Amino acid sequence: MTHKTPIRRGRRLVLIGLMLGGFLVLAGRSAQLQLVDEAFLQEQGDARHLRVVQVPAHRGMIVDRNGEPLAISTPVQSVWVNPQELVASPGELSRVADLLALDADRLQRLIGQRKDREFVYLRRHIPPDRAQQVMALGIHGIYLQREYRRYYPAGEVAGHLIGFTNVDDRGQEGLELAYDDWLSGEPGAKRVLKDGQRHIVEDVENIRSARPGKALTLSIDRRIQYLAYRELKAAVRQQHARSGSVVVLDNHTGEVLALANQPSFNPNNRKHLRPDRMRNRAVTDVFEPGSTMKPFIIAAALQTGKYRVGTRINTSPGLFQVGVHTIRDMHNYGVLDLTGVIRKSSNVGASKIALSLKPETLWEFLSHAGFGVSTGSGFPGEADGHLANYPRWRDIDQATLAYGYGLSVTAMQLAQAYSVFANDGYRVPVTLLRREGQPEHQVVYSPKVARSVRHMMEAVVHKGGTAPKAAVPGYRVAGKTGTVYKSVAGGYSKDRYIAVFAGMAPASHPDLVIVVMINEPRNGQHFGGLVAGPVFSRVMAGALRLRNVTPDDIPLLRTQLRSQDGPA
Repeated sequence: MTHKTPIRRGRRLVLIGLMLGGFLVLAGRSAQLQLVDEAFLQEQGDARHLRVVQVPAHRGMIVDRNGEPLAISTPVQSVWVNPQELVASPGELSRVADLLALDADRLQRLIGQRKDREFVYLRRHIPPDRAQQVMALGIHGIYLQREYRRYYPAGEVAGHLIGFTNVDDRGQEGLELAYDDWLSGEPGAKRVLKDGQRHIVEDVENIRSARPGKALTLSIDRRIQYLAYRELKAAVRQQHARSGSVVVLDNHTGEVLALANQPSFNPNNRKHLRPDRMRNRAVTDVFEPGSTMKPFIIAAALQTGKYRVGTRINTSPGLFQVGVHTIRDMHNYGVLDLTGVIRKSSNVGASKIALSLKPETLWEFLSHAGFGVSTGSGFPGEADGHLANYPRWRDIDQATLAYGYGLSVTAMQLAQAYSVFANDGYRVPVTLLRREGQPEHQVVYSPKVARSVRHMMEAVVHKGGTAPKAAVPGYRVAGKTGTVYKSVAGGYSKDRYIAVFAGMAPASHPDLVIVVMINEPRNGQHFGGLVAGPVFSRVMAGALRLRNVTPDDIPLLRTQLRSQDGPA
């Protein structure tokens, strides 16, 4: 057995040599990787696991004049897939489809059609808890991305005004669109280290900080906005009307405190949204203003000096022939002074006054009051209205202009024009943003004329006027009704109307101007004083209380205040 010992010893030496050789090879390779090839390998590793990712920036808030939120951005998750990495059974994909409210077959087709891509959205803007349920399935190739979704606390109360954003958080309608650049943030970027599951394990470098969007402060008072919305909606339903609008204006500053339309829409739920419901009718839709034009004709007549407050107009027998056309009153009102023309809303009286003025003079006063000119609110799609230039006027055009036919306005324009009477003769630019300080203004009428016409319009809401239902208890109200036949192909409809009331309060020193327009009331009434007047009364009463405006029609003050701004 001694001859086997050298053989065993040799085998042992060979084995030890092999082990030593292997160790030396491994040690050498390790030294090469760590010392010689370190930079190369580090670069390759970084290329596979270091990524530059976007840091989302939230959109600026939209708030009302008191800081109450009207549009805010909330963080949400979006689910995406890398089809080249996806490892999932049909059953797992079916569970993903259920969680994301998707059709399973459609989901599989979507992934199959985009299998050559590295990024495909499955569902955007889902709640965080639902996103975590998806990730809990542990499917390789499905990931989350943080984004922001817009939320509108006021819902449909301010839907037309605020508008909405799309899935990429870009403004699509309303003020979201008008001020998109101001509201939009600037995404940041950072370099991160990701593991094999595409999860961020370390922030390596901040390349660019995210810049959030800037906040936008509106002139709107959310409380008055809700009040206007509530009363308008109730009236449109009660009257079975096609649509309606309300504008509430601070006449001193030109700030829009409320702007409501019906029908409305909820910007938080646009699944079944109809395009006709998105239109901000108070700014984009024009209509003939009817008899709400008569105070402007009277004011122009007074401003020329050809008329005085006591000037009398013979409206008998309730008819007035202009060429081949006949202008009619509801009744034969006989002889009326200028206050009577407004109180009774005499078409004959207003037409005679208008025809006695030079066309150029009348056009200039109407244009300076804002007719045919954009209010400059900056709202997307705002209409300019229409006021034909005076060289094109025929006598019948000038006559019908006196009671609101042959020109067109928006509810916003009409509110701005009425603010001229509230402001003792000057017009201020309209704004939807909160305004600091007193804006520049344009003089339209003298203070004496503006106050005289305002005093005349008080008769409209008293007994014998056309709108007693527009009165506000405790306050003097000045305003005017409008009942308009709607224009149709070939002329004017005999059974389709627009009911309008425009007015201000307190009449002694106006604080607010409100315009109410109800389109096609179909519940048996169509006169502006009966349909639009009550809406004006309720909105004005609530708004004055919210603004703590002192009443001016109580027994102790009535005589004193009336003596201060009596007839000129």
